[in-house]
Amino acid sequence: MEILKVSGNSQPKSVAGAIAAVLRESGSVEVQAVGAGAVNQAVKSIAIARGYVAPNGIDLICIPAFARIEIDQEERTAIRFLLEPR
Repeated sequence: MEILKVSGNSQPKSVAGAIAAVLRESGSVEVQAVGAGAVNQAVKSIAIARGYVAPNGIDLICIPAFARIEIDQEERTAIRFLLEPR
């Protein structure tokens, strides 16, 4: 499964386009965000992506979870959003 990493500086429309493209291609995608700003941008991106894929008959669902990831040899907690069609 492809993992898209979102930062606080990510443009929601760009991330939404990437989500929609990967979702159409492989059926599911994982979005990871670390920090409040990144989670905010990720949630906005997911909402926009729902609008992008809805005309294709895809009802996008989101399953949030915590994930432990390593950044610069330091363990951090990320929010992981699993996106798939219903």
